[in-house]
This record gives sequence, C-alpha cells and structure tokens, in this order.
Amino acid sequence: MLPINKDNSIDFKRLDEEIELLNQSGVDGIYSNGTAGEFHNQTEDEFDNVNALLAEKCHPHQKPFQIGASHPSPIISLERIKRSLYLKPDAFQVIFPDWVSTNKNERFVFLEKLIDTSGGVPLVLYNPPHAKTVLMPADFAELSSAFPQLIGLKVAASGKDWYEQMRRYATGISVFLPGHWLATGVREGVAAGSYSNIACLSPSGAQWWWHLMQANLEEALEVEKRIHLFFEQCIQPFVKKSFSNPALDKFLAAVGGWAPIGTRIRWPYDWIAESEVDSVKKKARQLLPEFFYEHRHKDYHQN
Repeated sequence: MLPINKDNSIDFKRLDEEIELLNQSGVDGIYSNGTAGEFHNQTEDEFDNVNALLAEKCHPHQKPFQIGASHPSPIISLERIKRSLYLKPDAFQVIFPDWVSTNKNERFVFLEKLIDTSGGVPLVLYNPPHAKTVLMPADFAELSSAFPQLIGLKVAASGKDWYEQMRRYATGISVFLPGHWLATGVREGVAAGSYSNIACLSPSGAQWWWHLMQANLEEALEVEKRIHLFFEQCIQPFVKKSFSNPALDKFLAAVGGWAPIGTRIRWPYDWIAESEVDSVKKKARQLLPEFFYEHRHKDYHQN
C-alpha cells in the first residue's frame, strides 16, 4: 500500500519502512501494485521506483516477492513486465485488458505474449468480481492447461457450486482467495493462500491465522466468524458510503497500526478520515485480539 503525502506524491521513505516491517512480520511473500497498491493510478516512473525499492528490500531477506504488472492497457502491462525483468521477481501478477473486454481468443493471445516476454518468470492472474471479463472455473482450467507458466489465480469465491467446480476443474493451479474467506477456502479444499486484506490489518496476525488453519482448522473457522462480524460492524458501513477497496484496505492498516501508511489514497478518490480509526481499533481489539502483537506476545509468555 502506498503512503501518500498531502501533495499527492508517494512517500518513499514511509514505503521503505512499510516493506521492511512486512519483511520482519513473517509473511510468506510480498507483492506490489495490487488494487490496494493503486496500480491504476501511478505514472510509469513511479511504478519503476516502487518496484525497484521492493526488490532492493526483499532480495537481502530472500523474501519471495511478486510484481503487479496489471494495467487496464495491455500495452502498458507488457511494457511493465519488460522493464521489471531485471528485478528478478518470483512472479508477475496481471489482469486482462479492462477497457474493452476480451473474448476467448484475445485472452489467449494476451497471455501468450506476456508469457513470451516474461523470461521464464511465471504469471498470476488477478480476476476480481468487478473485472469486465469474469471467468468461470472451467475457463481457469483451460488457461492453466494451455499455459503451464500461469501458476496462480487471485479470485473471489462465489458460492457452493463455485467451490465444487473449482475442485473439479482448477486442479493444476494455485487459487488465492480474499483474506477474510481464507479458512473457508481451505476447508473447501480450494485455497492455496491469499493476497490478504487481513494482512492489511495485521501481517503477522494474518500469518498466525494461516498457521492455525494448518494446525486446527475448526478453530481457524471460528476466528473467521469473528472476522466477518468485525467486517459487518466496522467496515461495511464504509462500504455503504461508497469508499473504494484501496480506501478500505488502508483504513484496515491504520486500525492495525503496524506501519505508518496512513488512510490517504490518491486523487481523485476519497479516503476514510483518520479520526475514524480509534473507535474501530477498539472494536478490532475486542473481536480479534489475536491479530495484535501484544496479545500473541502475552500468550506466548504465559504459555
């Protein structure tokens, strides 16, 4: 997530600190330029500088990282991959062209060109519900079969039938679900992980919850119920006020208080006022105490 100054510029000093804190948090990997990273609202120079910093911070820690090369323009996505190869990311995340929606042949041609350009670096497809081209499980299976270099999907689940179809069709590809549904995705035998909004709230807490899913899935599902209650009580009111996903994710980070990111997002988009943070932080600590370091640290010493 990009820390934004009052003059609408990116605060690279705070971004440096954020990435370092992510490296120290224990998360399995870091990725740039997703929706919360405001990939759609950067200059190309800014894109290059953000990802050069990410690579510089991750390589010494041997921390896996992915670069979001997504852009509504297919040409810009392609150029972002070309310019970023020297950074040696573990994968590129991409979206389908999103101004003019693509047909089946165009999707194949698009991925083929990106894969030919990526120099052996694999791709992850970001296909959110608001994309103009929303694929079905059988579509993912067809793409995975045609392109072994397509190793993952970032998608949102859409009900019991969707899970059943994903288990049937998308067996050759890693599926990453929204953070607040991750335990359900694991229970359904579909989720390999998450590009996580829960990590926006607490990177180390999200990692703790992921490990809990491996050790005690039923307990992790009970935690998920409390996560949904928190979202219903504290985040949904802002959704109803039409705040964007980047605004919601930065607000979660401010509530978590783990990095100096701030709630501001880039012009012309609205952000949630910092004055809203304290009351929601209090509720988060009541409903989700395990996601805050001091609680887990206290329990560790008590045990």
